[in-house]
Amino acid sequence: MARHPNTTLDDARNDAGLTQSELWMRYFELGGMASPLEVEAYLVGSMVPSPHDHEVLVHALNERFSELGCNHPVPHSDDVDDGAPPHPRRDRGP
Repeated sequence: MARHPNTTLDDARNDAGLTQSELWMRYFELGGMASPLEVEAYLVGSMVPSPHDHEVLVHALNERFSELGCNHPVPHSDDVDDGAPPHPRRDRGP
């Protein structure tokens, strides 16, 4: 059985040594508005986060990995090669 794509967020959470509550708190501090129960559902793959919520979770995880002296191993949605042409990012210059 294939894992739901969002379970990679939970794999990253485990690798970062965060509990679900700790990840939720970091997510919330960055402006995430989902409840702890919704974030848990995202992590186990029973709900799909909005693109915004996914990005905030990725940001929270990558901040934790930076604290641990690691690079940013969790790709943002627009960094994943899904076969589609890359989406322009608003924060990139010419």
